[in-house]
Amino acid sequence: MLEGILLQANAPAGGGWMQQLLLFGGIALVFYFFMIRPQQKKQKDQKNFINDIKKGDRIVTIGGVHGRIAEMDEDTITLDVEKGAKIKFEKSAISLEASKKVAGKA
Repeated sequence: MLEGILLQANAPAGGGWMQQLLLFGGIALVFYFFMIRPQQKKQKDQKNFINDIKKGDRIVTIGGVHGRIAEMDEDTITLDVEKGAKIKFEKSAISLEASKKVAGKA
């Protein structure tokens, strides 16, 4: 039995590098399609959403603040929250549109 194991260890590896290349190529493809591509799509959708918002839309920030857009500048928005309070945020702090989320529940 030991002799059989030793004989297998000394066998020449004729096409080993090609198999390794295919294995690493396959791993790279799986990594791209399951990790990188979905993240890029999510970032693109978020960027389009932020560019499409307008005054009066109800939104939720990353921190969980709900409000209606009262004013918009190039890089900032002012949210009108309860009882007339206004808070200024960067556009990048917007998470999602609350009116679509609320409309789905009703």
